[in-house]
Amino acid sequence: MPNTVAIVGRPNVGKSTLFNRLTRSRTSLVDDQPGVTRDRISAKIEYEGIPMIIIDTGGFEDTDDPLIQRIRKQVEIAIDDADKIIFLLDAREGITPLDEELARMLRRKGKDVIVAANKVDTKQQDPLALEFYKLGLGKVFPISAAHGRGIKELMEEVIKGFSKEEEKEEEERIKVAIVGRPNVGKSSFINRVLGEERVIVSEEPGTTRDSIDTYFSFSGRDYLLIDTAGIRRRSRVKERLEKFSVIKALNSIERSHVTVLMIDAVEGATDQDAHICGYAFEQGKGIVIAVNKWDLIKRSDERIRNMMDSIERKLRFVDFAPKINISALTGENIMLVFEKINLVYDQMKKRVKTSFVNKVLEEIQEENPPPMKGRKRLKIYYGTQVEVLPPTFVLFVNSPKLVKKEYERFLINQFRKRLGFENSPIRLLFRERPRKEKKK
Repeated sequence: MPNTVAIVGRPNVGKSTLFNRLTRSRTSLVDDQPGVTRDRISAKIEYEGIPMIIIDTGGFEDTDDPLIQRIRKQVEIAIDDADKIIFLLDAREGITPLDEELARMLRRKGKDVIVAANKVDTKQQDPLALEFYKLGLGKVFPISAAHGRGIKELMEEVIKGFSKEEEKEEEERIKVAIVGRPNVGKSSFINRVLGEERVIVSEEPGTTRDSIDTYFSFSGRDYLLIDTAGIRRRSRVKERLEKFSVIKALNSIERSHVTVLMIDAVEGATDQDAHICGYAFEQGKGIVIAVNKWDLIKRSDERIRNMMDSIERKLRFVDFAPKINISALTGENIMLVFEKINLVYDQMKKRVKTSFVNKVLEEIQEENPPPMKGRKRLKIYYGTQVEVLPPTFVLFVNSPKLVKKEYERFLINQFRKRLGFENSPIRLLFRERPRKEKKK
């Protein structure tokens, strides 16, 4: 694990704004409503050649509300996991009882803490930061996360003592997006895998608003698990924050290698599952279908049949995707999901020699000649693999306009069977053979 820095503080002091400033992104949702960030959100950055993971956390509060208590637990876990802590405070509001309580916790844990007084937008406001020396945590850095003031000085302090050693190359990590409708058990799955409450689980749909990144290793392989907000039908997405969450969930699919579509076994596959899966399919992502809450139906042949029928009807277009029945509640088959992920990923990384591609193309055309389109017949001269993730092949033909969709699907299915891509998406690109290669 690289150098890890957690940003902590009470609600609405600007933690997500600072996180976005440091990561040069809009990874965290930022809104005037307190408590927007509920889970731990992380991103890998590099500062002055030093790699690190920055963790944004939910606001530290003291309340009997069960959800707020879980957020507080997440903050404590982030503090325990981090090498250094940025303790962010609101310079305009001054020290509050919550600030004092969090300061006491940080002292007890003995962490390396860097104190930052936020919302100090001008040099004239620097004296606002002096009050925070009372917390007894050392030097206070006046900053403005919104405008970038004081960030350089803050980060120079953060990187002191950090190693420049890189972790494993990022491409060696299998990036896995866990997606699905609200409340199908995505966060419960990740918590079961990790053996801790890494993401907040609640019966209230929509508890996960951001996409949560978690580094994880299992059986000698490294993963980046991305838990995403539940994706509702567009017509039902009314709250502004939830609209952002849906966009972020779709973005998470885009940056993944393999998408695990989680389906509720009781409800079966729905139109919305098909929409989510279709998006991953269009993006050329590997797909694993995990049927969660299997423990609730596995003793009923009728309910199993209904569930399987729904998958057959709604997800026929990804019939190549491996399927597995799991229970995040009981742990049944949970770790076997990673066998399926590895299977799909390894196929997606596979390269096939051009000579073998052309041998297979020749066999396919001999057994099933391309159909006529009008008075002309498609001719496939040769092909070659040009990309992985997903496996992509360029086929040189007499005219791309002669390629029928039905024959393209046929070729893709044949490539899966004959080239060893049974569980992988495949892309075919048809190009006209270069003129210099055409017979005179």
